Amino acid sequence: MIKVGFVSLGCAKNLVDTETMLGILTTHGMQIIDNPEDADILIVNTCSFIDAAKEESITTILQMAEFKKHHDCKGLIVAGCLGQRYRQELLDELPEVDAIIGTGAWHRIVEAVDSVLAGERVLLIGSDDIIYDHTTPRITTSPGHSAYIKIAEGCSNHCSYCVIPKVRGRFRSRPAESVVAEVKRLTAGGVKEINLIAQDTTSYGRDLCGKPQLTTLLRELVKIEDLTWIRLLYCYPTYFDDELIDLMAAEPKICNYVDLPLQHAHDEILKQMNRRDTKADIETLLRKLRAKIPGVAIRTTFIVGFPGETEEHFQTLRDFILEQRFDHVGIFTYSQEEDTVAGAMEGQIPETVKQERYHELMAIQSKISEEINQSLENTVFDVLIEGKSAAQPEILVARSYREAPDVDGRVYIENAGNAAVGDMMKVRIVQGFAYDLVAEKTDC
Repeated sequence: MIKVGFVSLGCAKNLVDTETMLGILTTHGMQIIDNPEDADILIVNTCSFIDAAKEESITTILQMAEFKKHHDCKGLIVAGCLGQRYRQELLDELPEVDAIIGTGAWHRIVEAVDSVLAGERVLLIGSDDIIYDHTTPRITTSPGHSAYIKIAEGCSNHCSYCVIPKVRGRFRSRPAESVVAEVKRLTAGGVKEINLIAQDTTSYGRDLCGKPQLTTLLRELVKIEDLTWIRLLYCYPTYFDDELIDLMAAEPKICNYVDLPLQHAHDEILKQMNRRDTKADIETLLRKLRAKIPGVAIRTTFIVGFPGETEEHFQTLRDFILEQRFDHVGIFTYSQEEDTVAGAMEGQIPETVKQERYHELMAIQSKISEEINQSLENTVFDVLIEGKSAAQPEILVARSYREAPDVDGRVYIENAGNAAVGDMMKVRIVQGFAYDLVAEKTDC
């Protein structure tokens, strides 16, 4: 039996690609192992969204190359965004790499393994039209009670700083029937939380019938009896309409949690980013969300140091964060990417200025998050048990509707007893910190 070691980097969308490749490999009789020293084949599913992601990908490839050099590994395969974007450079500059699989060729992973084992060096790029469906073999690597579902692939927004449309292709939605069938299969296997993801989740269905269909999809998903939570991630504001807000407010299975990547708050920068929404549009949406969905938790992301960002632009963003008091915020320094419109713009900001602005906003948001979490003290929530604390096994780790997996804080339960992973429990918050909450089990 061929033993395969797999490393997955990047976002949850990339993780789904990894899980489909794992499923395909195992259905062809290959064994997935954890220790790279024992692998016949090593595969790295890479990310290339920003410089830091590219550096992590290259570092990981070189680390796996060392295992290949010093052990019995017969081949190293690079998959995903970095392979798609820099395929020829990787082949030319990294002789340790035996195969490149682009983002549209994950379904050819067995072909790549067979070719490498036969002594061939191959480049498989594939088609921009490829997207997995409910019949695709998949091994979920997230905890058994939670899973990501990719409802669309690619992106057609063409934000000026982003290379995703060139790497992943145009936006293309999965048929609703396929999504529903996959969710039913996963919930039948014990999954309680489904996290819907895409590059632009709220655009789901526009390519199929000319208008967004996320609300229609959600109405089918909430009918699934064994499903407890549905969480929406990567929801661009443009198509976050009143119908979707009303459905979220009315349906208890849809978490009152919105992941809304905004990127900036000054109209001049938003225009240069090729974002479709103005500051006024965003403020209107935020007012609606908070008015119609009491207790809604809102996560967003912002970019500092975009080309041409003046001190005035930055202060507008700073004031916006102070005014809006988001529950969770990710701050990123602008990464100058080749083959993007913004990468060729004049007015590139020095790295020192980017870092200053980054740290200022992070400090502001840390204080806001701590104040929000402290305001939750003595509040009761239903939480999903994730496991035990590594440092203190007597404490259980959980999440409420307010925390998405992998990106937000956790709820630590001090007197939870012997609850099992995947159980739902009612807790009372006893202490709030900047990112995490401490709670105790309650019957109230």
